[in-house]
Amino acid sequence: MSEKLQKVLANKGLGSRRGMEKWIEEGRVKVNGSKTTLGDRVEADDLIMVDGRPIGRVQEEQQPVRLILYNKPEGQVCSRNDPEGRPTVFDRLPRLKNQRWISIGRLDINTSGLLLFTTDGELANRLMHPSGQIEREYLVRVIGDVDAAMVKRLHEGVMLEDGMARFTDIQDGGGEGSNHWYYVVLTEGKNREVRRLWESQEVMVSRLKRVRYGNVFIPSKTSVGRWSDVDAADIRGLYRSVDLPVPKLIVSARSRAGKPNRRR
Repeated sequence: MSEKLQKVLANKGLGSRRGMEKWIEEGRVKVNGSKTTLGDRVEADDLIMVDGRPIGRVQEEQQPVRLILYNKPEGQVCSRNDPEGRPTVFDRLPRLKNQRWISIGRLDINTSGLLLFTTDGELANRLMHPSGQIEREYLVRVIGDVDAAMVKRLHEGVMLEDGMARFTDIQDGGGEGSNHWYYVVLTEGKNREVRRLWESQEVMVSRLKRVRYGNVFIPSKTSVGRWSDVDAADIRGLYRSVDLPVPKLIVSARSRAGKPNRRR
């Protein structure tokens, strides 16, 4: 069965479908050595090349979709290869055959907690795009005096250097003095947004951990530096949250032996 070329490119993690359409229009994509046009469809055995480099055959896209969560420790970076030689989150992930892990968002080197990885590039792009309004929840330790007026400002919005930002929810997580914790939720993935929001109120973040992305929470059984497969129900929930059809075959926490779950 044929697939739209831009969908195949997006599923390989090269960008959004709209971005792939632009690449096709710019003549950057060839199939079996020939230039392509917008609207082209490809078959399972077709060989795709981008900027003269092969990216694989379409048949690879027929493999089951997989999604895992990783409990990132502080000190790891989210790039595949770090020029400074620092450890990366990709070093700890399971190996794939004829697929590649695509990170759903990033965490800075000093932030720990939940990172999601998938083999479906279109899902990753949809979940990261600001229009999806996907909630990210963090547990944050704040040093400084926090009062009701500050919480109200952070709810209503603060002007940062790259535009308005706000928490959609703030809950007291307990503690006193320099060990006071808060749960905060936002729906964007701007660089260091949680830290910058608190710092705009002249308080300092001393610890930051992501505990939820969309409907997926970090489970207590997944210790720091470890990964685990996401439950099938949570995977289906992520697809539905960004209006994507649920794949017929998925690998999940309930198919640990590698056998795919069929969509229900």
